[in-house]
Amino acid sequence: MTVPLRFFNTLSRKVEAFEPRIPGKAGLYTCGPTVYAYAHIGNLRTYLFEDLLRRALIKAGYDVTHICNITDVGHLTSDSDDTGDDKMEQGAKREGRSVWELAQFYTDAFQADLKRLNVIPATAWPRATEHVPEQIAMVQTLIDKGFGYQADDGIYYDTSKFPRYGDFARKDLRGQEAGARVACADGKRNNSDFALWKFSPAGSKRLMEWDSPWGKGFPGWHIECSAMSVKYLGEQFDLHCGGIDHIPVHHSNEIAQTEAVTEKVPWVNYWLHGEFLVMDKAKMSKSSGEFLTLQRVIDRGFEALDYRFLCLQAHYRQQLAFTFESLESAKTGRKNLLDLFKDLGPFSPKDSEEARNHPYWTEFWKEIASDLNGPRALAKTWELGKDQTLRPGLKAAIAAEMDSLLGLDLLLPATAVAPLSPQAQLLLDERAAARAAKDFAQSDRLREQLAKLGILVKDTAKGQEWSRS
Repeated sequence: MTVPLRFFNTLSRKVEAFEPRIPGKAGLYTCGPTVYAYAHIGNLRTYLFEDLLRRALIKAGYDVTHICNITDVGHLTSDSDDTGDDKMEQGAKREGRSVWELAQFYTDAFQADLKRLNVIPATAWPRATEHVPEQIAMVQTLIDKGFGYQADDGIYYDTSKFPRYGDFARKDLRGQEAGARVACADGKRNNSDFALWKFSPAGSKRLMEWDSPWGKGFPGWHIECSAMSVKYLGEQFDLHCGGIDHIPVHHSNEIAQTEAVTEKVPWVNYWLHGEFLVMDKAKMSKSSGEFLTLQRVIDRGFEALDYRFLCLQAHYRQQLAFTFESLESAKTGRKNLLDLFKDLGPFSPKDSEEARNHPYWTEFWKEIASDLNGPRALAKTWELGKDQTLRPGLKAAIAAEMDSLLGLDLLLPATAVAPLSPQAQLLLDERAAARAAKDFAQSDRLREQLAKLGILVKDTAKGQEWSRS
C-alpha cells in the first residue's frame, strides 16, 4: 500500500507511523476473555476493533501472528487490589459445573460469537492453565531480581522498584508508599503493588491450584499475559491491544513485570485501546449479571453483522452509546448498503487489478490507514454504492476490496461472484506473505484455519491454489 498505516499509540499518546520490528511481519497480542460467563457486547466491541486492525495489517502486506489469551484462572473479582473470589471458581459454583467444563463452555461460546461477527480467528489461543510453569518461572525471575516479595497471602510485585510504573497510565504515585498516607494490609509494601502468585487459603482446597516454590496456589491475573506473549511473540513485539479499562491496572502491570524480567524497553512498541460501549439503563458488566449478550441481540430480531455495522459507525477511540433504537437504525442502514451492491454479477481478475488502483479504493484505504477510521471508510463505501457510472464488475471488485476490511458480507450471498469470502481471502493473503517470508510454521497454521472454513490449499510452482472441501 502506498499509504502507510498510522495508529494512536497509548504509549506516546500520539498518532505514529507503524514500523514493525521485523520487516514484513507483525506480532499482535490481544487480551482475551475471562471465560466464566458469556461475553457481553461491550467486550465484543473491543474484539471488533482489533479485527479491523488485523485486517488492515494483512491488507498492508504483513504476515501477522495474532495471539489472544484465554483467562481460565486467576482473575479476581477486584482487579485493583487483588482481593475477592476467583471469577472462575465463582462461575463454577454458580452453574454447578467443574471449572474445566465452565472454561470450555464459555470459550466455545466466545469463539462462536466471534465467528458470527466475521472476526478472523487468532493464530493461537493460549490458556492460562496450560502455561502455569512459564508463569512460575517468570515470578521466580522477578523474585531473584528483587522485584518480587512474599506477603501474607501471596507473592507481590514491588512497584517502587520500577520507577516508570506510573508512566503508562499517567498515574501520580506520590504518597502511595506503605505508611505514607494509608497503611497497606496483608504485608504489601505499597498500595500499588500487585499479586504475582496467590496462596491457597489455609485449611481449604481450591478448585484450581498448583504447587510452586512458595507453596500451593494459583497465578495472579496479570502474569499470564506477560508469560504467554513472551513465549509466543518474543521478548519484544509490535502491537498489544485491549479496552481502555486495561490501561491503569492490567497493562501497566504487564509492562512493569515484563520489562523487569527481560530488561528490554519498550517491551511493546504500539499499544492500541478501544473505548467503552455505554448503555442508558444496563451496566455493561459480566459480574453484575446485567449485561447484554450477542445472542440476546439476535433474539430481538437482529443479525450479528448489524452490530458490527453499528460499531463501524463510531471510531474505536470514541465512546459508542448503545440503544436498541440505534441498533435498529444500523440494521436498516446495513440493509440499504447491501441493496446497493446486489445483482452486480461476476467480476474478473482484471476488474480486481483495476479496483486496487481505483480512487474509491485508495481513498477508502487512506481512511483505514489513518488510525482505523471506520466511520469515514464506511462513508466511502456508501459513495461507491450510490455511483451509477461504474460498470458492475468493477464496482463489485472495489466493494470486495472494501469488504475485506469491513467484514460486512457486502457481496454475499447476492453476488455469486466472489468465490471466496473476504475472511478466507485475507487468510490466503496472509499465508502468501508467510510463505514469502519462509515462515512455514505460520503458513501451516493458516492452512489449518482455511481448512476449517472449507478451503483446501496446495502449493504449486505458480503459487498457492485453493479449492473447496
